[in-house]
Amino acid sequence: MAMTKEERLARDRAEIAARVASFRETQQKFEREREEYYETTLANALNGSGRLSFWR
Repeated sequence: MAMTKEERLARDRAEIAARVASFRETQQKFEREREEYYETTLANALNGSGRLSFWR
């Protein structure tokens, strides 16, 4: 059975909404990972634990 124009548009809108939601989740994941990396790197720098420095 062929879909009507309205059904096709509704399906397309639902697909776009799902893609936008997936993209948003991915961006939030990247943001969390960046924040975690920053916090870990800063903590290591402040605690002196990390790579050996030339200044030691």
